[in-house]
Amino acid sequence: MEQSDKEHLDIILATLPDSPGCYQFSDEKAVIIYVGKAKNLKKRVSSYFKKDHPENKTRVLVRQIRDIKYIVVDTEEEALLLENNLIKQYRPRYNVLLKDDKTYPFIVIKNEYFSRVFQTRNVIRDGSQYFGPYASVYTAKTMLQMIKSIYKIRTCKYPLTPESIAHRRYRVCLEYHIKRCNAPCIGLFSLTEYAGQISEIKEILKGNSSRITNLLLEQMRHLSEEMRFEDAQRLKEKYDVIENYRSRSTVVTSSIHDMDVFSFDENEKSAYINYIHIGNGAVVHVYTLEYKKRLDEPKEELLSLGIVEMRERFNSSAREIIVPFLPDIKISEQIVYTIPQKGDKKKLLDLSIQNVKQYKVDCLKRSEKFNPEQRTTRLLKTIQEDLHLPVLPMQIECFDNSNIQGTNPVAACVVFKKGKPSKKDYRHFHIKTVVGPDDFASMEEVVTRRYVRLMEEKQSLPQLIVIDGGKGQLNVATKALERLNLSDKISIIGLAKRLEEIFYPNDPEPLILDKTSETLKVIQQLRDEAHRFGITFHRNVRSKKQVVSALDSIKGIGEKTKTTLLKKYKSVKRLKEVPKDELVELIGKTKTEALLNAFNSADN
Repeated sequence: MEQSDKEHLDIILATLPDSPGCYQFSDEKAVIIYVGKAKNLKKRVSSYFKKDHPENKTRVLVRQIRDIKYIVVDTEEEALLLENNLIKQYRPRYNVLLKDDKTYPFIVIKNEYFSRVFQTRNVIRDGSQYFGPYASVYTAKTMLQMIKSIYKIRTCKYPLTPESIAHRRYRVCLEYHIKRCNAPCIGLFSLTEYAGQISEIKEILKGNSSRITNLLLEQMRHLSEEMRFEDAQRLKEKYDVIENYRSRSTVVTSSIHDMDVFSFDENEKSAYINYIHIGNGAVVHVYTLEYKKRLDEPKEELLSLGIVEMRERFNSSAREIIVPFLPDIKISEQIVYTIPQKGDKKKLLDLSIQNVKQYKVDCLKRSEKFNPEQRTTRLLKTIQEDLHLPVLPMQIECFDNSNIQGTNPVAACVVFKKGKPSKKDYRHFHIKTVVGPDDFASMEEVVTRRYVRLMEEKQSLPQLIVIDGGKGQLNVATKALERLNLSDKISIIGLAKRLEEIFYPNDPEPLILDKTSETLKVIQQLRDEAHRFGITFHRNVRSKKQVVSALDSIKGIGEKTKTTLLKKYKSVKRLKEVPKDELVELIGKTKTEALLNAFNSADN
């Protein structure tokens, strides 16, 4: 593998999403050689390149990989179904050796007089309704058993017609005698009542199963009251299957045969267009392209370019095209554009939108891998826009007070430059002018001292100050800046601890950022770093004062002796446990006597 190929793969691996999906490995001729599924694309695909594989065929496969494509879906089950479709479509070399050619099962409601409901792997275009496919045969069978236990539908294969029923051509079977069927074959069950049951079964198979689950819960309750726990457990298993059941797969749907799906996303420099082709009810092509914008082209024009290019590239002749909005040209009078609002077509459009957004994010991650400065600039611009700042916050400083139980009040200031911690610029403060635990006064003192010092030393001032606290701490810090004539030069905000609200000076309404916002994450990192830095300093101060007060008050024990003792025994507590002979050897008899007398007096 050439170095350029390795670098290309490394960039893809570094930016893979932590989502379910399918991945495709291609060789140097751009031929797909392997298709796989993953619950987590990043972990699964990366595993091929991070360990030595005992199987020779896997090692051979990895050596041939030159490119990686992937499609994100919502669930692991959909990844399994999509994998099956893509293997059938591309017949990858290394999959053929490992995969059979099975088709996943459906449940069909047959288009016939007194419809039958049964499991099948063959989809026949005869007007029947197919639900699924099911990644698990067990799930399909359990659904059918549950339906047949609730509804008395026929299981026979008699070709029922009004005439055959009227002429009594058939006899009732065992199902009727054991009360599992109401015998429509001999006219004991009306077509209207039967159609009502079929209608309810359709709703269950579509996923609208609340009526059935409520019924099962009621039955379980009665069985439990009667101490029939084994029967209740069997119903519980049915209940769990229904609750976990998804009747419609986004990646396979028997109601759609030949269709193109397009979605669109963009940023300042590029437009992204995702294409999905549906053939025989399944996703068979997924591709995303990027257009570099030359002028301020409207999105309708860009989508039109993408539709023409994709259909030509993949030789598509689909008569229906699903789009998020109408493009500005019509390719042909025979082609229909659809903007779906619900149903299977809307699910396919959502799948395409999910993939185009993921592609956009991944392109951004890859470009930032090549150019870290680009990520920094983008992050700072995001912070500037989210917090409504007049300039880019190249330097941000955050303050936090620490005075646990009112003792040893200290404060900390941490500094972020270009969005990253600059630890050499962190500063500690002993509170000097405030008596007692007063957070407001302490904050005012620290902010004043910090920026008086910076101005005297002619150092760079921050563009943004973050105060760890609510309105009170923010107000006193703002007053300190005003007295220093810095309020017009430096922006300042407060971060409330409880709800992560951001406050501005003289504004009673807080700013609430999205919990996933990059801006909020940077502010939280600042706050947490200031808290950690301050707490560590506070603990050190308390520990040092406790040690100093215990040894400095002993007459005859000087600074050099104290340093010697603490260096060897670390604490006064350990020092008290040291044998007298050992101390005499270390510091002499006179100092040992003075030390032990002081300890004895303190204990008494």
